Amino acid sequence: MPTRTLIASVLFLTTGFTCAAGVNVDVLQSKLDHPWSLAFLPENKGMLITLRDGQLRRWQPGEGPGDPISGVPKVWAHGQGGLFDVVLAPDFAKSRRVWLSYAEAGDDDKAGTAVGYGILSPDFQRLEDFKVVFRQQPKLSTGNHFGGRMAFDGKGHLFIALGENNQRPAAQDLNKLQGKVVRLNEDGSLPKDNPFVGKPGVRAEIWSYGHRNPQGLAINPANGELWLNEHGPRGGDEINIPQAGKNYGWPIATWGINYSGLAVPEAKGEIVAGTEQPGHYWKVSPAVSGMAFYNADKFPQWKGKLFIGALKEENLIELTLRGDKVTGQQRLLEDRQQRIRDVRVGPDGYLYVLTDESDGQLLKLSPKS
Repeated sequence: MPTRTLIASVLFLTTGFTCAAGVNVDVLQSKLDHPWSLAFLPENKGMLITLRDGQLRRWQPGEGPGDPISGVPKVWAHGQGGLFDVVLAPDFAKSRRVWLSYAEAGDDDKAGTAVGYGILSPDFQRLEDFKVVFRQQPKLSTGNHFGGRMAFDGKGHLFIALGENNQRPAAQDLNKLQGKVVRLNEDGSLPKDNPFVGKPGVRAEIWSYGHRNPQGLAINPANGELWLNEHGPRGGDEINIPQAGKNYGWPIATWGINYSGLAVPEAKGEIVAGTEQPGHYWKVSPAVSGMAFYNADKFPQWKGKLFIGALKEENLIELTLRGDKVTGQQRLLEDRQQRIRDVRVGPDGYLYVLTDESDGQLLKLSPKS
């Protein structure tokens, strides 16, 4: 492994770039091996960045990423599996809890998504006393569709979005945790008011179901609603607003088709009784990824917009909203040709973006005018 000094000396960049859509782009860091998520530390202490191979690093302006933080659980880094989301606990200033989601190995070379937290040491070098509070059961993935995004709702709950592990029927099986959004209390315990608590043969962690492979999860600051985006198959990427106990269709209802060009075997159509329609869908999939609502005051022209990364399309999508409806969209990174994995709004009001490449980058974005 390269030392911290070598990483900082060869990787820290300050390249300016203006896209056709009028966005200024500063490349703050390169040579990140498939970064997946970032979280801002308070008091200008930099940010935490996850790398898919299992590393958690602290990045600081002018210094680059530090040495890997110890105490991170062992991850199953195969296919799409690895270390996923990083989120600070709402009471981080007091508890110093850092939450991670990751692919965890099971039996028969299969894996599932797990979630837990550790205490970040005062010197930012260690995660101490890591505790796993959630495991996707059963473990069915051979390398696909883990999901893994997390969001705190500000009301004492943690939401976790889970892929169906490329096992389509499991998304409709309420005795399995594939293709679900689950809701826990902030300490990892089970909320007593979850929609399926007390129902036999149903996992009480479930909040909503019928999801394929969620890749973005965020709370809408305008009304406190949970928003989710997820991959369709060939076509049919969706935005949903998951409600308690509701079925979002996959695989019986979809606006996409199989990668082979044939219909999804279980699909009964685009609109199916008993399932919810997406709030928005793309007939041609951009391969949506991380998402963030812009609620800062720094750039008024972005206020109320929703930003979503795109992997296949290699772009950042800006969505204009009217209430819960998407009324317009544009692409902001047409010229970069990089898979966008995550997007976050920084405490300074800028957008920060991670590119999903072996030479992944941390980008800082602002509108041109």
